[in-house]
Amino acid sequence: MRRAPTCKSSTSILYAWAKDAPELILPKGVGFRVGGDSGINYLVMQPDHLDHSGVTLYHTETPQPKSAATMLLVTGGLLPPKTTESFETACVIEEDVELHPFAFRTHAHRHGVEVAGWVVTENQKGEDEWFLVGKRDPQLPQMFAPVKNTSLVVHQGDMLAARCILKNNEDRVIKMGPTGEDEMCNFYMIS
Repeated sequence: MRRAPTCKSSTSILYAWAKDAPELILPKGVGFRVGGDSGINYLVMQPDHLDHSGVTLYHTETPQPKSAATMLLVTGGLLPPKTTESFETACVIEEDVELHPFAFRTHAHRHGVEVAGWVVTENQKGEDEWFLVGKRDPQLPQMFAPVKNTSLVVHQGDMLAARCILKNNEDRVIKMGPTGEDEMCNFYMIS
């Protein structure tokens, strides 16, 4: 089957789940902005499986005090046969924002052992300080779990970093990609 993007223009992931994960309830006064000048004009549900799951969306036309956003860190690469490898990615926050992470999610296919994400800040001595956002075995239900360090704040110039540990017991090279025969290394953070 030929694959195509979900939308003609860029996409924004608001929410994702897998492996019998429980629901996500946003904190009081927090919502995802859609419609209007938000840049998100449509909500598209893209199921990868045939089961009886469902999604309930609650909406309001009343602006919420805080706006949520989901950031996604993804790696590429090849996983050689009969090896355990780390795949890493990072990005610097260039926008003048203040983010308060409250949930994270990990995702990998069957070769995933652990996925973790950090906020990296520079202290007054010019040294990097790493603060764990969260880590989880991606073979467990792939839910948005609460961030334990609720005082964590991300500012302009900080870096978000993620690492996946993947184990390949097969005799073939496995590439990162969208199918079940491929592998993925994804770390999601909602703030």
